[in-house]
Amino acid sequence: MIGTQELIIILALVLLLFSASKLPELVRSMGKSVGEFKKARIESEKEMKEKSEV
Repeated sequence: MIGTQELIIILALVLLLFSASKLPELVRSMGKSVGEFKKARIESEKEMKEKSEV
């Protein structure tokens, strides 16, 4: 598990690699990606349930 110190170091490196102006755009795109992943996972779970019921 990632501790507090490691998380702070990672965030500092991200801030250095991606300038502060690009950081909101990066976080927004990551959020969209996570949302799409959740939708795909839920859809595949529904399909698996439907197939197992038939």
